[in-house]
Amino acid sequence: MRIGELAAAVGVTTRAVRHYHHLGLLPEPERRSNGYREYGLRHAVVLARIRRLTELGLGLAEVRDVLADDAGRELVEVLAELDEDLARQEEAIRERRERLGALMRHGVSAEGPLSPELTALFGEMAAGLESPMAAKDREMLALIETAAPPEERRRLLGVLRGAFEAPGALERAHEVYALLDALADADPADPRVDEAARAIADCLPDGLLPGGEVDGDTAFLRAFYADFAPAQAEAIRRTMRMVAERQRGSRA
Repeated sequence: MRIGELAAAVGVTTRAVRHYHHLGLLPEPERRSNGYREYGLRHAVVLARIRRLTELGLGLAEVRDVLADDAGRELVEVLAELDEDLARQEEAIRERRERLGALMRHGVSAEGPLSPELTALFGEMAAGLESPMAAKDREMLALIETAAPPEERRRLLGVLRGAFEAPGALERAHEVYALLDALADADPADPRVDEAARAIADCLPDGLLPGGEVDGDTAFLRAFYADFAPAQAEAIRRTMRMVAERQRGSRA
């Protein structure tokens, strides 16, 4: 058989046959006097086995190991490892489908995809509200959920959920967003800056903001404050100072 005939008989491409030759999986026959390679039945048997093993999901390095063991003793071990790997993939796919299903049931926000918990919370926060500052708030929460370790994400979501379940919390949040939206073109010395800062601090639950320096000159803080108008940034800066002071007082 020529290479094309061998490939057609086993159901693979001639390119695959040449690749298996290159990797040493399939022995190359000697060239005949006419310059062509003549493949025999044994080549078809080995090639068919390579195809069966790859269709099971084995990588070519694993196929090489199996073929190298004439007695086939490694095959059971390799297939057991493959079965375990497929089980892990199956579980991961199941979890992803459950998450996708939850997202579709709760609706996908503009900041999504997010966890079902945060998606549901955003739905409550945005109910009947059109606020540029609320949109920024959701973006920041989405960033935190993505970047924070799993335990910290769960803690923050618990704090947020508890805060929004308090009576009047949603109305107060909407009032705060309105105060901040009104500072978009204001001067940082505007008296409304302090009013907004105090209103935000009263809304924020203890434990929501991380401890540490709020006036530091870190790259993240610079980028964070730069994303707001000057008066809005000043209000948020004052809020963080107030909350940090309150947290220090509660620990004293």
